[in-house]
Amino acid sequence: MAFKLDSAAVTHEGCVRERNEDTYCERTSENLWAVADGMGGHDHGDWASEVVTQTLMNVTVPTDFEEACYAIANSIHVGNQIIYAESVKRSQQMGTTVVALYFAGSLFGVCWVGDSRAYVLRDRRLIRLTKDHSPVQDLLDRGAISEEEAATHPMRHMLARAVGVKDNVEVDIVADRTRVGDVFLLCSDGLHGQVNDSEIEAVIANEPLGKAVETLLEMTISRGAPDNVTMVAVSVEEETALTLQKAGEGSAA
Repeated sequence: MAFKLDSAAVTHEGCVRERNEDTYCERTSENLWAVADGMGGHDHGDWASEVVTQTLMNVTVPTDFEEACYAIANSIHVGNQIIYAESVKRSQQMGTTVVALYFAGSLFGVCWVGDSRAYVLRDRRLIRLTKDHSPVQDLLDRGAISEEEAATHPMRHMLARAVGVKDNVEVDIVADRTRVGDVFLLCSDGLHGQVNDSEIEAVIANEPLGKAVETLLEMTISRGAPDNVTMVAVSVEEETALTLQKAGEGSAA
């Protein structure tokens, strides 16, 4: 079965930040999308996020799915080296999160570092595909705190892993098969820090793709949007082809 992919994206500086340190990548012809969130507490977060999205814009994507996923992960490593080298040169720490989504036929892969997330809405149920690289996620994994406590934890914005902070970075990858009707969402923490998963699920399940990202942005802004917010949504539909009957074909009258 052939799939048709449609996408919609929005980005906004929010209600508090003076500049937008988020960036996103759209390579619709290569079925590759990404969101990066420059670390606001560090210098040049906007530059760091731009570096990693540009490496993703420029990476050559192999036709083999597994090789493509590794090429995408490697491009994040390249971005890490560029950012880290500049931070050493300037004696200023810089960093960014990133989450990338790639499709090849019925397969999809997600690569990520940090707390920018990937979700998929399947059968009207939202499933988180990524796990935050953060101290709070570690506490959750150990059962030390609940999901409710995590939502308001004072360390919830701290990262355990980011691109550009160290000379090397570990990139996590998940892969699976997609289905017709799936809707994927990539987002920075500016969204999931203000709008919970059940609310995201309700919007994506009930609104067209472009309207859904606009609604989620409006919800975030209405709640004060203390951070930049960026979203990329991708829907999976069945590819259809119209076969025209050749002139003269068909049954005779």
